[in-house]
Amino acid sequence: MTLIWAGIDAGKTHHHCVAIDESGLRLLSRRVANDEPELLELLADVLALGNEVTWGIDLADGGAALAIAILVDRGQPVHYISGRAIHRASESYRGEGKTDAKDAAVIADQVRIRRDLHPLRASDETVTDLKILTGRRTDLVADRTRTVNRLRAHLTDIFPGLERALDLTNIGPLVLLTGYQTPASLRRTGKKRLEAWLRNRKVQRADRLSETALEAAGRQHASLPGEKLTAQMVHTLAREVMALNQQVTELDKAIEARFREHRDFEVITSMPGLGIILGAEFLAATGGDMTAFGTADRLAGFGSVAPVPRDSGKISGNLRRPRRYNRRLQRVFYISALCSIRHCDESRRFYERKRAEGKRHIQAVLALARRRVNVLWALLRDGRTYELVPPIALAA
Repeated sequence: MTLIWAGIDAGKTHHHCVAIDESGLRLLSRRVANDEPELLELLADVLALGNEVTWGIDLADGGAALAIAILVDRGQPVHYISGRAIHRASESYRGEGKTDAKDAAVIADQVRIRRDLHPLRASDETVTDLKILTGRRTDLVADRTRTVNRLRAHLTDIFPGLERALDLTNIGPLVLLTGYQTPASLRRTGKKRLEAWLRNRKVQRADRLSETALEAAGRQHASLPGEKLTAQMVHTLAREVMALNQQVTELDKAIEARFREHRDFEVITSMPGLGIILGAEFLAATGGDMTAFGTADRLAGFGSVAPVPRDSGKISGNLRRPRRYNRRLQRVFYISALCSIRHCDESRRFYERKRAEGKRHIQAVLALARRRVNVLWALLRDGRTYELVPPIALAA
């Protein structure tokens, strides 16, 4: 039986593929367009070289999505190796030059040598949709944060008292700023008219908001340079934030509807602190297939809630945070642990015990997150929902 290892250095428009045999001899080196006919032709040529081919690639999505789909759909074993790992491995190969062909050859050789690479599998359609939806939500939330920061900066330029008084994460203050941006305009309107204006736009607690705004207006009578133009900017930005809020709300509904179709929806959302959005992001970050990680320890390491040793010589017991991890998954584990402290007595007691042991806040939350990974792993493995007291195994 002839064994072949093929490495693909993936790109947006073109890939470079190198195939080697058991001795590391290069049998094929080719640049191919990121197009289905050329990729199918490459697959046929590589399969003609041997009886069994193992593939490696340096991207898990994006420009490599078509190549991965073609290989996986045809039953080819494909392994992912990160660009950072390739860069480090390249230092141990001859020559300092960097080319696509060399990177592809390094990928092929690393797949031939290593046994710890992550296999790529056919993705669950629901998980794929959740990746798209949660990715879009992350972009929208980041856009909203930037827009709110710009809105605050402009409002501070002309009306700092109102900027301090308003909570721009709420819809009421945003509605107010679409109509009134300066102290003079608020004073001219008066409390009754302002309150009626807010109520007509279905703002809750319009009386309290109008009182707060007029109190700020009463403390500033100066008109600052550029006030008119800046007020227009505040009006525009407030409307942009409201539009982004609406888009996020609609996207949240789509995420929930899609997430509910997944087989593990009930299991994941039964964990305290893991709601709809964080649960969907967990699936998007992990792919939903726990067998790909093998153990709860590897899942915890992938989410950067399990420290790794850094010992050398006489120094032992040193621990540090992993440098290679999924930041989205880390955020899910950390935020869900924070939420569980507020809503789950067991989590709060664990957190308080760690604090009593002398751990800082972040260390205690990470320790709780690590413990919760074990629980979530067991729930997904057994296909059961979270219970405060786990069921007692029946004696054989």
